[in-house]
Amino acid sequence: MEAPAERNGVNQIILTGIVLSTMPVGEYDRRVVILTKEQGKISAFARGARRPNSPLVGALNPFSFGTFTMYEGRTSYTIQSASISNYFAELRGDIIGAYYGFYFLEFTDYYTKEFNDEREMLKLLYQTLRALTNPHIPNMLIRYIQAPQVFQCMTCGNKERHAVFSAVKGGLVCSECMKDVRDGMSLDPSTLYSMQYIETSTIEKLYTFNVTEKVLTELGNVMSRMTDIYVGKHFKSLEILETLI
Repeated sequence: MEAPAERNGVNQIILTGIVLSTMPVGEYDRRVVILTKEQGKISAFARGARRPNSPLVGALNPFSFGTFTMYEGRTSYTIQSASISNYFAELRGDIIGAYYGFYFLEFTDYYTKEFNDEREMLKLLYQTLRALTNPHIPNMLIRYIQAPQVFQCMTCGNKERHAVFSAVKGGLVCSECMKDVRDGMSLDPSTLYSMQYIETSTIEKLYTFNVTEKVLTELGNVMSRMTDIYVGKHFKSLEILETLI
């Protein structure tokens, strides 16, 4: 981030990020939520951004990734200009892909915090949106990628005994510890291997594999159980998506 400039006692800063959401304010303005590399999630106002001749009219849409020049006031930011390097235009022309994208934006907005270090989340979101534009990677696989503990028993740490997956426990539970487990799910070895790959992969290599229909179904079951237990929110975009697929 460049050193802040000052105008009339207000600092000008340049932030890099992705637009998560926008909403109209008043007759011509917008309120924009951006996940930034430098300051985490922020809210900013764009004065006149809904006017047809505004240079911001096409720049502040969801998915837009780039740099945003803004003034930092005492209680809010005001966007002055934007330089967008990726609009993810492919998603805008694909209704299914778009709603997968909106789901990830909504999910990110829910889990990130203002002024928190969210650089890894920003990197993950960017790579996820890129993966959605790749025709060789199923959108459903991208949605199901997650990383619970799948290398050892959550209770005793054993790595050798047969184990089942328990969403309640948050990972694998071995045969000696599964007596009280009521949601145990036996996983195909390929499913377990895929989950282990996900857990150990870097973000840059996360979306570089594919799976069979059987593995995809099991990953979906794991994801569904984990979401039911640990995600305390229903996402509107996901509800719409599930009516389309």
